[in-house]
Amino acid sequence: MGKMNNSGGVSGGVYGLAFIGALVYYLQHAANFKEGVFGFFKALLWPAILIYKVLQFLKM
Repeated sequence: MGKMNNSGGVSGGVYGLAFIGALVYYLQHAANFKEGVFGFFKALLWPAILIYKVLQFLKM
């Protein structure tokens, strides 16, 4: 049997919960459909933007 690779289990779960939380937040504050769609993409991308800003702040 082949080896199973189960990397990212906990971090994937944390990201999934954070995505759902961000999605709910952005959808609740959307005034129209366009803002809801934009909120969906913001919920997908906010971790990358956050890490970018932190690294920029730390000058790494």
